[in-house]
Amino acid sequence: MIKVGDKLPEAKFSMLDDGDMKNPTTKDLFAGKKVVLFAVPGAFTPTCSQAHLPGYVALADKIKAKGVEEIICLSVNDAFVMDAWGKASNAEHIIMLADGNGAFCKAMGLDMDTDSFGGVRSQRFSMLIEDATVKALNVEDAGRFEVSDAETMLAML
Repeated sequence: MIKVGDKLPEAKFSMLDDGDMKNPTTKDLFAGKKVVLFAVPGAFTPTCSQAHLPGYVALADKIKAKGVEEIICLSVNDAFVMDAWGKASNAEHIIMLADGNGAFCKAMGLDMDTDSFGGVRSQRFSMLIEDATVKALNVEDAGRFEVSDAETMLAML
């Protein structure tokens, strides 16, 4: 599993930007920037929609006031689902990023197989990243939501 001090693996993502499909890379998103990345097992799922994403939406201004340039929500979903979820959640200050086949999560060792529920998904986690290097990492135990929330990340900044 990736750890504090490691560089992020190279990956290609997908996202919608004003209706246009974009495919940014790890370098595009993280090089030379201070970024908070949080990942969820699935868009529109209960804990993700009722607590995880809403916490970052509510605290986005406070997190960015601490010098964070971008807040990214990552899920192993497609870009269209992530875009719709962001719009439904008023997440206009958060980049809704798709790791469509889970390659990025797998490369970090933060994937999980949910079997018939959804297949390969991301574990629930948050990280502080500076210039593509992990500075803080909070990985949840299976079925938990205690350390990857926005309040914990804000307190770490």
